[in-house]
Amino acid sequence: MSKPITEIDDPRLVKALAHPLRIRILGILEQRSATPKELAELLDVQLENLSYHVRTLRDFGFIKLERRRMVKGAVEHRYGMVARPEITAAAWEQLPAIVREALDSASLDQIWDVVTRAAAQDKMSRPQSQMARLVARLDEQGLAEMSEVVSNAVDQLVEIEKQSAQRLRKHKSPEIPTVLIAMLFDAPDEGGGDNGSNQGAAHRSGRRSGATRAVAARRSSK
Repeated sequence: MSKPITEIDDPRLVKALAHPLRIRILGILEQRSATPKELAELLDVQLENLSYHVRTLRDFGFIKLERRRMVKGAVEHRYGMVARPEITAAAWEQLPAIVREALDSASLDQIWDVVTRAAAQDKMSRPQSQMARLVARLDEQGLAEMSEVVSNAVDQLVEIEKQSAQRLRKHKSPEIPTVLIAMLFDAPDEGGGDNGSNQGAAHRSGRRSGATRAVAARRSSK
């Protein structure tokens, strides 16, 4: 696809992201460009397997070829992310449960990875850092209103990031890489395990999830 994909409203495109390795590839390319060889080394996978998933993401328009050059007699391809894609609520609702689970699992893997590395590196010590967990009792209206609050907060962060980027280019001040993880979901049952049901799936289709700079795909409540 030639046009950048910023909002995904076709379930076939969402399925293209269902492989966890593709989510991890986008997570890296969201932060910087990379070659298939560099991605394979970072993700500890075989280059042939990695290259297949890179071609798939390219063909669907999620990433683009930024540069091609000769390196030691071979052609090196460097790719970058086109834009942070958003999965619409309508597309999410049409997906099979197994695809939704694969997307959520890949996103949660990335969230866990970035959180544990940040904690190990003492990246949560700034006074401006935030960590909060709230268990609430909501009705349908309250859940919809809370979902909108989360969506707006993520949108505001994107706008703040754009303004910061302008100031960084103008004043060349130190850059502070930052992560926001926003999640809103049905609380698990007491006593824990998976009961095999899809309760709460309708709620999940109306929220946006992900981590800026960590998870590539965000779910749009629009």
